[in-house]
Amino acid sequence: MDNKNNLKAWLYLSPALILLLIFSFYPLINTFRMAFLNGYNGLAIVGGEHFDIGIENFKTVITNVDFKLYLKNTILLCVITVPISTTLALLIAVALNSIKPLQRIFQTIFFLPYVTNSIAIGMVFNAMFTQVGVGDLIQTYGIINNIIGIFGIEPINFVNNGSTWGANMFVVCTYIVWHALPFKILVLLGGLQNVNKQYYDAAKIDSTPKIRTFFRITIPLVSPMLAYVIITSFIGGFKEYSSIVGIFGETMGPAGSSGSMNTIVGYVYNMLPKSNLGNASAASLILFGIILIVTAINGYVSKKKVHY
Repeated sequence: MDNKNNLKAWLYLSPALILLLIFSFYPLINTFRMAFLNGYNGLAIVGGEHFDIGIENFKTVITNVDFKLYLKNTILLCVITVPISTTLALLIAVALNSIKPLQRIFQTIFFLPYVTNSIAIGMVFNAMFTQVGVGDLIQTYGIINNIIGIFGIEPINFVNNGSTWGANMFVVCTYIVWHALPFKILVLLGGLQNVNKQYYDAAKIDSTPKIRTFFRITIPLVSPMLAYVIITSFIGGFKEYSSIVGIFGETMGPAGSSGSMNTIVGYVYNMLPKSNLGNASAASLILFGIILIVTAINGYVSKKKVHY
C-alpha cells in the first residue's frame, strides 16, 4: 500500500518536477558550464568553435571597469536600503499593531505598492524628482523640487542629464525603501500579532518604559521574522535591476552617463545581446557567491541573536 501511495505521489509531482528540470535545474547547470568555458560565445558555438576550460571569463569580469562600478552600486544599495527599510517597517508594524479600529484599512494602504508594477512606480518616481529645462531656463519641476522650493531650497537635479551620482543614488534608494516596505510590514505585523500579550501586561505592571519594552520584549520576540526579512532583503537587494530601469530607462542612468547606476544583474543583461554568455555566466556566479556568503553570515548571526 505504501509503495502504491508513493508511486501516486511521484506521479502527481512529475509535471512540476519536469518543468523544474527544464526551466530551473538545467539552466543552472548550463550556467556553471558556460562560466568555465573561456570566451564562450553563443554565436561562435553554433559555428562549431570549441572553447577551452578555464577561469578567463571570471578574470575578464573582475577586471572590467564597468563591473566594478556596478558591483559598488549593488553593494551600496543593499547596505543603505536594507537597514533603513527594515527599521521603518518595524516601526510602522508596531504602530499598526497598536491601532485597532482602522488597522485593516491602513494595512491595505501600506500594501498597495507591493502589488503595483515596479516599472510604473519607477516612472512615477522619475516624474516626481525630475527637473526639465532648456539651457538655463527651467521649464518644469517635479513635485519634490516644488516642495523643497517652499523652504527656499534651490531645485536639485536628481535624475536628468547632468545630475550627480549621489543624487541618482538618493532617488534609487528612496524608491527601493518605499517599494520594500509593504512586504516587510506584512511579515513583521504578523509576527507582532502572535506575540503573547502576557509579556506586555507584565511590563505594564512593572511600569516598564515603552522604549525599554520595545527593545527588551518586542524586538527579541519578533527576531525570527526580522531575521527572515533581513536575509530576503539582502538577496533581493543584490538582484536589484527593475527599479533602475523604471527610473532611468534602458540607459540605467541619466542620458550620457553610460549606465552609471547599473547593477550586477544589469551587467549580465548587457552581455546577453552580444552573445557573450561566458562573461554573463561568470558574473552570475560571482553574484551567486556574494549572495551565498551574505546569507551564510546572516544565518550565523541569526543563530546567535534570534530567539525562537
